[in-house]
Amino acid sequence: MSKIYPSAEAALEGLLFDGMSICSGGFGLSGIPERLIDAIVAAGTKGLIVASNNCGIDGQGLGKLLRTRQIAKMISSYVGENKEFERQYLSGELEVEFSPQGTLAERMRAGGAGIPGFYTKTGVGTLVAEGKELKEFDGETYVLERGIRADIAIVKGWKADEAGNLIFRKTARNFNQPAATAANVCIAEVEEIVPVGSLDPDSIHLPGIYVKRLINGSPYNKHIEFRTTRPRAAA
Repeated sequence: MSKIYPSAEAALEGLLFDGMSICSGGFGLSGIPERLIDAIVAAGTKGLIVASNNCGIDGQGLGKLLRTRQIAKMISSYVGENKEFERQYLSGELEVEFSPQGTLAERMRAGGAGIPGFYTKTGVGTLVAEGKELKEFDGETYVLERGIRADIAIVKGWKADEAGNLIFRKTARNFNQPAATAANVCIAEVEEIVPVGSLDPDSIHLPGIYVKRLINGSPYNKHIEFRTTRPRAAA
């Protein structure tokens, strides 16, 4: 059966339900699955538990789901660019589980590899370790972190073939690769879909076995999180 769907709404059909968990790729506004996020906003699915490096910015990326109050809990490592995230967290409207950035990436990777938990030194002696199991190895203390498994993963790729083999472009690779493996169903949106055999096997970042549903989301507008300029040099 073809993995290619005509739209984000069609690719998500039958997968969304209130209270579900989602792993989302992206870092800031780089490599965010914006077509799939928009479709979830339109579907109105509520009580979402979302694992992602951050929650976009106000009105962009996962920030759209915050604005519509569809997210109940975020598992993130960075929240500094989203005023609405801060407001909902401080007011008690949003539950937040902070996870160090490398730990969060490894939690997704572990979940995708069938590893339920692992020990790391990161976070020992801080609030991150509160309530978690500690264990000593070779005289050093480590904290137990649980792998992440979600109901669905939504990711953004640069190019894919019809079998779902994906290539990510430069920094847009970020959390997309581990997130794609850490869910029961992975839906990917890409800028271009090519015939099977068109991609160099050595260039593929995510094998198609992980991708169950695929859409071409082009054309995309390249949003910039911070635009900085300097005065033009004198001629």
